[in-house]
Amino acid sequence: MKKILFGLLALVLLLPAYGEAANKQLEKARKQELSKKLKEYKKGKWEIMGSHTLEFALAKHFDRLNTLGEDGHEVEGISTKTKSKNTGKQAAINNAVVTYAQEAGSTLQGRIVSDMNANGADPAGEFDNFYGAYERLVEKEIRSEMEPSYSIIRTNPDGTYEIRTYFIIAESAASKARMRALEEALKNSEAAQKYGDKITEFVKQGFE
Repeated sequence: MKKILFGLLALVLLLPAYGEAANKQLEKARKQELSKKLKEYKKGKWEIMGSHTLEFALAKHFDRLNTLGEDGHEVEGISTKTKSKNTGKQAAINNAVVTYAQEAGSTLQGRIVSDMNANGADPAGEFDNFYGAYERLVEKEIRSEMEPSYSIIRTNPDGTYEIRTYFIIAESAASKARMRALEEALKNSEAAQKYGDKITEFVKQGFE
């Protein structure tokens, strides 16, 4: 019994040291990731948009991702050739919203098709209008949950600008936005309504 107690005591005493070592390792990995991304941007001749330095913006971005953990979802918006920086940034934001909605729609469609086929049903064509409506509604609902984390810019050979804007979306908030979109999309689709509970389950799963 004493040996067991001593073993447990030793384990308790070692846990803080183990936790500290793990934290140091994680912090080292974060610094390496930040350094790698900075080198990548500088090599590509990217510059930060705004008053902060690129290093500060990236550090803040990674810190936010770390804080959210599995709840954090990064989305990239791209604008390739614009003559105006402001117009390009807005185009990148719009691209990010559309990208997220398309990803949500494709994920949902893949799950529905897989599930229906596994049960001997063929949903081809039956859900087409529903998928399109769902994507459009996700665009509308997710926009308010997307705040730009940072934007980078570089000048193309022809003098136009390429801009990339990055977002971090909290999955908990995004899930509610997708559910609002689903509820609206289901109203106009009798085919989807038949499988409402199953589809709701798929939407809640997000991009898992």
